[in-house]
Amino acid sequence: MHNKVVYNAAKTMDALGMPVLRFNFRGTGLSAGEHDKGRGEQDDAQVALNYLASQFPGMPLLMAGFSFGSVVGLRVGCRDARVVELIGLGIPVNSSDFSFLAECAKPKLFVHGAEDQFGARAKVEETVAGLPGENRLVVVENADHFFAGHLDEFNAAVSAWLTERHPELHAL
Repeated sequence: MHNKVVYNAAKTMDALGMPVLRFNFRGTGLSAGEHDKGRGEQDDAQVALNYLASQFPGMPLLMAGFSFGSVVGLRVGCRDARVVELIGLGIPVNSSDFSFLAECAKPKLFVHGAEDQFGARAKVEETVAGLPGENRLVVVENADHFFAGHLDEFNAAVSAWLTERHPELHAL
């Protein structure tokens, strides 16, 4: 929740006027529980979605996640009808199975560092190209998994996609 990618994504969405909720999965930071290899973390994400929906009733939701959080967030967001758009940041395709996305036609943005050590560029490109629905992949050249030195480009990619889809948002 406090790494620079998650923080910047939340800051960008907040600056656009979107409600944002960041949270830690079980066993991370000061949260209770233990890491559950993605199973229990899906419950955590669902609870967070339920809370956000209760605070903003009737509002369509967007689910975004970074690295391990993208695996969990995309999976939960695909299943939940209240979620209308998805963002995957630094998807770790080298070690995680994203085949569940083959059944998810919701619009998706993927922002990925060209030098991401957890997601080979070619594998990310292949994964995104094979997905149903409207999907955009933005590869930030020379960026690693944490977009070190390239957070402005990262923020611009998220902002551009959201403002193109939602012109009513306050452009940065």
